[in-house]
Amino acid sequence: MALTQAALYGELTEELHLSWSEAELPERERTKHVHRLHPYLGKFVPQLVEALLDRYVKPGGRVLDPFAGSGTTLVQCLESGYDAVGLDIAAFNCLLMRVKTSPHDLFRLESDVRHVLGRQGRSRLRPRGYVQEWFAPEAAAELLHFRSILEDYEDADVLRVVLARAARSARLTAHFDLDFPLAPQREPYWCHKHRRTCAPVQTAGKFLSRYLLDTLERVKAFQRVRARGRAAVVHHADATDAVLEGSFDAIVTSPPYPGLIDYHEQHRYAYELLGLDDRRERELGAASRGTSRRAVEDYVNGISQVLRRHAASLAPGAPVLLVVNDRRDLYPDILERSGLRLVERLERHVNRRTGRRAGEYYESILVAVRET
Repeated sequence: MALTQAALYGELTEELHLSWSEAELPERERTKHVHRLHPYLGKFVPQLVEALLDRYVKPGGRVLDPFAGSGTTLVQCLESGYDAVGLDIAAFNCLLMRVKTSPHDLFRLESDVRHVLGRQGRSRLRPRGYVQEWFAPEAAAELLHFRSILEDYEDADVLRVVLARAARSARLTAHFDLDFPLAPQREPYWCHKHRRTCAPVQTAGKFLSRYLLDTLERVKAFQRVRARGRAAVVHHADATDAVLEGSFDAIVTSPPYPGLIDYHEQHRYAYELLGLDDRRERELGAASRGTSRRAVEDYVNGISQVLRRHAASLAPGAPVLLVVNDRRDLYPDILERSGLRLVERLERHVNRRTGRRAGEYYESILVAVRET
């Protein structure tokens, strides 16, 4: 008989509670305020970052996340009273992080959102390429029209995120396959999510309207809880050679896992619609590269290079906090190459970390410091 979540968590680290059952940490808390501005595979929950900051990082310090992804570390730092800096190679990730962490003029943002709601329509441009392939004609026309009016507003980046989120929902794909669609779904299909026959989405307008209002409310909610006087800086850069100014009181990050996720490809619709700079060839651990011996060695070299480079900017005794699923036992070598010494290792059970997944899933929190 499988263990209950309560029994399972009782066997894990008791000193610091880092594993939460669904009852303890429901989805609405895991995805509170701006954490749900846009879906993102592989992100950790903000409550984990909150616990790590509280235990290991001096109050009011400056935190670096060199693999910042969707910005969970940065957002939680702002909520918990820390300054933060985030690096990421993916342009869409940086756009999303800036929208989440920038201080917004809420009066202007609401005015923009209300105005855009009244301007929805359909473009006469003929869709081409990806847009033509992955969207029904009406949905494509609505998305292209929305894109055409973005620059009329000071909060254009917020609208870009709304457009990307609506495009994700409006693609010609099965409802249960939004994360990993391989080909457009053009005919009715049996939907495993809804347990009935469903038809592919034909329009995007309803998603644009819904996400405009949802985004506004989530940005407002975060503005109410973020600490005053704290800021986050986002750099669209390769963490292996990025140059940062100043020192840091901690590195808090969850590096990409080897061969698991293609971080650019998961947001392909955003890159196509928004014309974003695509640097996928510089991703570390991309799924497209697989897990061959060469691919894993490149991954180990890349992660080691990033950690060594940025650990040099840490204040004396400051921690490096890594959230990893190290089933290949790569991190002892990575830490050694990075000039880091492991001082503590904590284990946690994870709910819904990477979308569809069979079986139990665990990850480790590695607490390390620079060798002296």
